[in-house]
Amino acid sequence: MCQAQRVDPALPLDGEKAGIALATLDQAPLNGLRHRPEAGTSGWYIWGGTALSEAPDIFDPLHHHHLPEYCPAALPFLALPPGWRFLIAPGQVDIWFDPALLGDGEEARLP
Repeated sequence: MCQAQRVDPALPLDGEKAGIALATLDQAPLNGLRHRPEAGTSGWYIWGGTALSEAPDIFDPLHHHHLPEYCPAALPFLALPPGWRFLIAPGQVDIWFDPALLGDGEEARLP
């Protein structure tokens, strides 16, 4: 995915956690976005469905080594660096950069 987007891979570090909305993973589409890593997290948040719940406890912290069991479809995207998003739906895969995820106005360094 990184090569196709012309970005350097930024794999999550061993022991880092992602925020996974486990109760929504049976819904389509599958969504993911990455903030900057912070305090033992990779910055990844992954959920299913068209609308993200605003419930404060929607995301469960999950170590990355558990992701193949819970959301294997997300695995090819997890090396995308902070600021990137993905959406996977039947017959559709979208990947895009969202500078708002970086929180500091930093722009993408894309060719």
